[in-house]
Amino acid sequence: MLQRVGIPALTVVSVLTSTVFVTARPAAGDAISDAKAKAAAIEAQLTQAQDKMSALSQQYDAAQYHLSQINTSIATTKANVAADESQVAKDKSTLSKAAVANYISDGTAATQNPIFSGNEQTLGATTEYNKVAEGDISLAVANLHTAENTLDTQVSQLQGEQGQAQTQVAAEQNAVAQNQQAIQSQQSALSQEQGQIAQLVQQQQQAEAAAAAKAAEAKQQAAAAAAAAAATATAAPSHAAGSAPAAALSQAAPPPTAAGGAGAVQAAESQVGVPYVWADESPKGSASPGFDCSGLTAWSWGQVGVGLPHYSGAQMADSTPVPISDLQPGDLLFYGPGGSDHVAMYVGPGTMIEAPYTGASVWVTSLRLGGNFVGAGRP
Repeated sequence: MLQRVGIPALTVVSVLTSTVFVTARPAAGDAISDAKAKAAAIEAQLTQAQDKMSALSQQYDAAQYHLSQINTSIATTKANVAADESQVAKDKSTLSKAAVANYISDGTAATQNPIFSGNEQTLGATTEYNKVAEGDISLAVANLHTAENTLDTQVSQLQGEQGQAQTQVAAEQNAVAQNQQAIQSQQSALSQEQGQIAQLVQQQQQAEAAAAAKAAEAKQQAAAAAAAAAATATAAPSHAAGSAPAAALSQAAPPPTAAGGAGAVQAAESQVGVPYVWADESPKGSASPGFDCSGLTAWSWGQVGVGLPHYSGAQMADSTPVPISDLQPGDLLFYGPGGSDHVAMYVGPGTMIEAPYTGASVWVTSLRLGGNFVGAGRP
């Protein structure tokens, strides 16, 4: 799925074992080969966990998005119930007043019997009006009671859905946390294995120096140069490790100078080096800068006034489909069913920008249109 940069330390070890220790003892060589094979297996597991993290992060965003929609529906329905109850109260008050008036006027007899009517000319109109008024009020109250019961049922149903959605959010969050623990465990195991490789290499170096006294000085110089290269590769910030200078992350990015997709690309590129943090969209200058894939695209388009939901699947649904032949800077690239696994942003011919996975950082990388790529969209 996602392209990765190999671990420099392993490359340096390969150079050491293939150039410096050409006369290594078979036992030491086998130990190093075994350690390197174990490290490669751990790295493969780590790669798989990192790929899984991007999909889990988007599933969590989808659950949060669904929960927010349910909460909005509940609020709207409760408002309708409150308005309905207010109207019912008003109509009950009207009926109460009508009953009092009817009692005072001796019921309907006074309005329907000419003997008790003071004005025969208005008797018919009054009787007809009373029938219509009483019928309308009774019908209105009956309708309102029906609506009130219906709305109560809807609220109950939505609250049930809300509970299920909250449970789903918690489950997705737990899955992300477990996967994060697996990644940390694998990274720790990989570091230990690399340390073991380095120790074996050192032991092999000492054995070769003792066995070849005449070449000791030359071999020591080569080993020192190789060790310095290994230390430089390990200490330098790695693009795959997702690290960035603290000073760079502490400064807020300038606002984009362009509008539309070009401005969104400018905003995204200003966040290169910010570490991947699932379910986050905190830019440089924040207390803890971090983005996941949909957080980066939502924040970047937000800088040019376009609002996007923090979920790759919802972003695909809200975007206008764009053919590959018509891609423009700022267009979104979606991966997985319905865009549910990952989203990146098109920068220009052959390049895109993304927040790739845990352990990495925002970077500009080669355009990927194979694998689980499902389409492009324009917000």
